Amino acid sequence: MTASPAGPDPRAVGDVGHVGDEPEDTTNPGQIPGDAAVEASIRPRSLGEFVGQVRVREQLELVLTGAKLRGTPPDHVLLAGPPGLGKTSLAMIIAAELGAAIRLTSGPALERAGDLAAMLSNLVEGDVLFIDEIHRIARPAEEMLYLAMEDFRVDVMVGKGPGATSIPLEVAPFTLVGATTRSGQLTSPLRDRFGFTAHMEFYSPGELTRVITRSAAILDIDLRPDGADEIARRSRGTPRIANRLLRRVRDYTQVRADGSITHDIARAALAVYDVDELGLDRLDRSVLSALCRSFGGGPVGLTTLAVAVGEEPTTVEEVCEPFLVRVGMLARTRQGRVATPAAWSHLGLAAGGGSAGAAEATLFDGLSSGT
Repeated sequence: MTASPAGPDPRAVGDVGHVGDEPEDTTNPGQIPGDAAVEASIRPRSLGEFVGQVRVREQLELVLTGAKLRGTPPDHVLLAGPPGLGKTSLAMIIAAELGAAIRLTSGPALERAGDLAAMLSNLVEGDVLFIDEIHRIARPAEEMLYLAMEDFRVDVMVGKGPGATSIPLEVAPFTLVGATTRSGQLTSPLRDRFGFTAHMEFYSPGELTRVITRSAAILDIDLRPDGADEIARRSRGTPRIANRLLRRVRDYTQVRADGSITHDIARAALAVYDVDELGLDRLDRSVLSALCRSFGGGPVGLTTLAVAVGEEPTTVEEVCEPFLVRVGMLARTRQGRVATPAAWSHLGLAAGGGSAGAAEATLFDGLSSGT
């Protein structure tokens, strides 16, 4: 299999971090600088090596095996799910299983229809075209993609105004693999042209333990089973985060211990990086603390909450809230964000305690009493 990158290299959507990340970056499911350096070496090469996503792997194996038996390219594939679950790895595995070359690009890189036409015209029969973040593809390029996916041809406009002419170009039969973290933002015409959609799910701690153990063997890290379990338990169900935490714990044990990652070493290392028993980091706890202590548990608006923790609203909404909602510590309502009983319990507070309203009442009660 060969890979020909175009635009930003999707291999940068990796699985590990680098020394010097801010604590909140350690548990960020998106790509951060340094992920690409080691990611290529630990990426699985076949469906047999891919850990987790049992149903998706079974479905993909049927799709790919059937296509190989027929001697035709498989249907176009859409990989949908949260960041960090292995969509890019699966795209590369699809090409490897087919014995085909893969062309790599991303939605934001396809700003004009001409960008996409140039890629499509260079495809060889059977090639796999991978478009990461396909929901962000520009509309002109998306409309050109409709015809290419259905009829394997594109219409290129030459000239402008009344004298413009359309030149049809044949495209070699190919398989498009699209990856998206926001399938709801895909237009219906584009979504309907995918013959198979794989819905990626978060990993169980047991599956993450297998992911970490495999990565440790490749990276020559002395990882004990209890250490792997501890890291997996705090990885938010996301392989990218699990592998990133593995590297951070490796740094700790090489500098402050004997190089072996045990349960106690993993706990001590993750405490340094502000990752608690549930996988919450400093920013997560800051959001919950502000919500409970400053606003009495809510409801409070997103912008107000972001100001309270000194972050941008998009950071709170896209980095913190998905996990806090998933573990049942935060609820989104029409009135605003609300802390659940689990959030109060995790902070060690009594529900309803520490509110701004209570503090104001105490202050003014003292004034009214003449003291």
